[in-house]
Amino acid sequence: MTTVTGATEDKKMPLLDHLIELRQRMLWSVGSLLLMFLVCFFFAEYVFDFLAQPLADVLLDGREDSRPPRLIFTNLTEVFFTYVKVAFFAAAFICCPIFLVQLWLFVAPGLYKHEKSAFAPFLAATPVLFFVGGSLVYFIIFPLVVEFFIAFETTGGNGNLPIELEQRVSEYFSLMMKLIFAFGLCFQLPVIMTLLARVGLATSKGMAAKRKYAIVGVFIFAAIFTPPDPISQLSLAIPIIILYEISIYMAKIVEKRRPKDEYDDLDDDADEDGGEEDGTTPAKT
Repeated sequence: MTTVTGATEDKKMPLLDHLIELRQRMLWSVGSLLLMFLVCFFFAEYVFDFLAQPLADVLLDGREDSRPPRLIFTNLTEVFFTYVKVAFFAAAFICCPIFLVQLWLFVAPGLYKHEKSAFAPFLAATPVLFFVGGSLVYFIIFPLVVEFFIAFETTGGNGNLPIELEQRVSEYFSLMMKLIFAFGLCFQLPVIMTLLARVGLATSKGMAAKRKYAIVGVFIFAAIFTPPDPISQLSLAIPIIILYEISIYMAKIVEKRRPKDEYDDLDDDADEDGGEEDGTTPAKT
């Protein structure tokens, strides 16, 4: 029996085998996520303390009285379910490379050699860019956001009541995760646009021509997914605009490489046809 590899093997694989392969990859991914969730839940309190550190730093530096800042909960189960969310978030982040590896193992047999070399860097760049976006939130954006809203506190006096922050545990975590996911997803823009350019659904000239519409859309997106203050909105909008310009540059590089890739496709198909005519099936390299 002739052994086939690469795209030829993928073409000859029955649909049922594809579904079985997909199920196996999903089982590996879900099993890894559940296992890591149990581990992360044991350390959920420490993970939450790490996420709450930017708020603690600003509050400790900004308060002039001796009353220490704190987080509160108003529901009996609030802290428990917040820790569950923290554990799931940490597990998903840690397991992200496993998800990407399983995705690669599923799609790689159906790709040509140059397609593998083009697709692999995007899989590697996805978690890195998400981590960069989340780090930007944690170290720069969120402290600025906290300082902006803390400025609305008042000490009271002269018959006026003081206005002080009493942040709930669940609300704080939701805000932090909202910002991290917003920035992390936005930092995937070069990956998405380059892939679209790779398959011909977007061009560098088209993206450059629609730059002004993209900028307007970016500020609308920033207004929706960030707190209603100009600092956080600009902090999200400006990096996205820079990433959009990087996407245009990456699309130009992809467009220059496309003729060579198309020639390689034709050459590979010709090798397949030649192998089928003489009764042999060539193996992809």
